Amino acid sequence: MSASVTDEQIRALAETAKPYSLALLRWGPERTMDGADAVEREHQRRMVSLRADGVIAVLCPVGSDTLAGVAIMTVPAEEATEIMAGDPCVRAGMMRCEVHPCHGFPGDTLPA
Repeated sequence: MSASVTDEQIRALAETAKPYSLALLRWGPERTMDGADAVEREHQRRMVSLRADGVIAVLCPVGSDTLAGVAIMTVPAEEATEIMAGDPCVRAGMMRCEVHPCHGFPGDTLPA
């Protein structure tokens, strides 16, 4: 760590924290079911649409045998859970979703 951070800076940043929801998508037992490619395309279309609508602030597909992706959502955890329950891959058993309430800092972004 090269940057020195004061207690005051930490308190000031903490005051800007906003609630978000963290959605973790894990591959499920039906990942390779017949028609999986088409279902996954619909999942991708839906996730990108939620991102375009501002419901998903950060969308990160994951190249893993167990973890399919991570999304930081701008809605409360209960609403995020309902939204993700309607996901085509979740409904088909291709993915399972866990939603956790979290906090983030407005203005944080992924580097370009």
